[in-house]
Amino acid sequence: MGTAGDYESQRRVPVPPPKPFLKSLQTNLKETFFPDDPFRQFKHQPTPRKLLLGLQYFVPILEWAPRYTFDFFKADLIAGITIASLAVPQGISYANLASIPPIIGLYSSFVPPLIYAMLGSSRDLAVGTVAVASLLISSMLGKVVSPTENPKQYVQLVFTATFFAGLFQASLGILRLGFIVDFLSHATIVGFMGGAATIVCLQQLKGMLGLVHFTHETDLVSVMRSVFGQIHQWRWESAVLGCCFLFFLLLTRYFSKRKAAFFWINAMAPLTSVILGSLLVYLTHAEKHGVQVIGHLKTGLNPPSASDLAFDSPHLMAAIKTGIIIGIIGLAEGIAVGRTFAMFKNYHIDGNKEMIAFGMMNIAGSCTSCYLTAGPFSRTAVNFNAGSRSAVSNIVMATAVMITLLFLTPLFHYTPLVVLSSIIIAAMLGLLDYEAAIHLWKIDKFDFFICLGAYLGVVLGSVEIGLIIAITVSLLRIILFVARPRTIVLGNIPNSGIYRSMEQYPIANNVPGILILQIDAPVYFANASYLRERISRWIYEEEDRLKSAGESSLHYVILDLSAVGSIDTSGISMLEELMKSVDRKGLQLALANPRSEVMKKLDKSKLIDKIGQGWIFLTVGEAVSACNFMLHTRKSTRVAQDNNV
Repeated sequence: MGTAGDYESQRRVPVPPPKPFLKSLQTNLKETFFPDDPFRQFKHQPTPRKLLLGLQYFVPILEWAPRYTFDFFKADLIAGITIASLAVPQGISYANLASIPPIIGLYSSFVPPLIYAMLGSSRDLAVGTVAVASLLISSMLGKVVSPTENPKQYVQLVFTATFFAGLFQASLGILRLGFIVDFLSHATIVGFMGGAATIVCLQQLKGMLGLVHFTHETDLVSVMRSVFGQIHQWRWESAVLGCCFLFFLLLTRYFSKRKAAFFWINAMAPLTSVILGSLLVYLTHAEKHGVQVIGHLKTGLNPPSASDLAFDSPHLMAAIKTGIIIGIIGLAEGIAVGRTFAMFKNYHIDGNKEMIAFGMMNIAGSCTSCYLTAGPFSRTAVNFNAGSRSAVSNIVMATAVMITLLFLTPLFHYTPLVVLSSIIIAAMLGLLDYEAAIHLWKIDKFDFFICLGAYLGVVLGSVEIGLIIAITVSLLRIILFVARPRTIVLGNIPNSGIYRSMEQYPIANNVPGILILQIDAPVYFANASYLRERISRWIYEEEDRLKSAGESSLHYVILDLSAVGSIDTSGISMLEELMKSVDRKGLQLALANPRSEVMKKLDKSKLIDKIGQGWIFLTVGEAVSACNFMLHTRKSTRVAQDNNV
């Protein structure tokens, strides 16, 4: 069929020089685990300086504290006091949601924020308990140990699960495995968090209606059955009180959204609700008329709980499973929230540092009577709007909570549980991000159905089922992207040497006698067979099209490999089989713009010799020119032969 080597202007595609295996392995590991190159700051530094930089890397407060000013402190003081007013009622509410004593919710807003302030890289993240993790703890651990029948054993399992959550989080950060959390896509998180928020709201009907007995299941059917199966036990006093406070909380949120300067109204609303509710119950003795109250709260700081970690418990595996799941949820929410607010202030947070910080604060928390803490969106938004300048706002919040623990806990004795339910419902309604779901529907229908699947899995099944569905569908989509890469037919943009997708550019024209295909992904064992079949089908379809249109027959197939970053042995075998298949049809295969890794594999497998160096081109344009040259040469030869005859 001739060789394109006769085409004079062709530039050869070089084979990159070989790189030693260990050097190549080192490069690959660095790109996988250290994409941000944290070691660059240590280059050309004396040993004492390296030690200081290393210490500052793992304890960021040592890096920014010397530059801290009094103006920063004034801003952080206001922000810290503001988020403390939110932390106290939320801490008590979420502890109630997790079926643990309310005081543990307050403990969890004291020690963990101090740890995060030293180790965290976000200036805006406000640390505290989160509703979804609280619900997960209650639903998962409540199945193995009853929080009402065995409260001590249940609390020990909660501390143990928190310890393993922290261990898992810190391990991901230390081992530089933070990319694992990225497998939870935005669509997955929106659906899962929305479903969890729905279930949390439904669970609060127990408090809103003053019910004593309630299902431990979290699915919609079980909750509705439990609610409507006890209509005769509904307490109208609790319902009226709850609806009033919920209306108040939603009204304050509405005004704060209408005008940003009113954010403090929304921030103070939960604490105001607790104070007003407590006064109302105290003055009217409503606790004697069916309104449930918190009751006695211990005074004093966090007691040590390292001895309560139940490593020898028969339910240890349940605690480990719960810990890993709540650890993932805590990381996904906390890092996403931290990155969102860092973007607003144009600075960067280190995901691996955040994982270490989250892990260490939960390990320390599990040993000081705390349960899982993360970076809840509501509290961080208040911290941001209050003008926080650094993590010192967390220290101020922890100090305010410490004062509360030492002196103010008796004041919460008469706080009605229905107010806590109202606070939780108001917070959870903010997680029902229907606008994000509509946005997903407009942009990517597949992402929308991932979101919907995660939501329905949580609401109709359980939180665990929803999480499994969310992760499975996300992984399935990744597998589909890898296993079914796109192949695109390229055409020539008129009056240019540019070749683009004919689907995207309708003005692009077919090149007579030549089929140009672009493979849009790396070629691996998972997609090699599919690509062979799909490329063969493109050839069949092109031949049929040319035949039906009465145009000149197909002579050349050009594969544009510019998007193929790497190829494995299965991919090499696929190209070899494709070359043989094309050759049997009397066609010629040409490759355009193979990347360095592909050229190395082609060279080592001797496939370059089989295809022919003359059929490997630097650009699609050069490949087309060479093929046209060969077609013209062949046509001229045939005409000359006919004339001689």
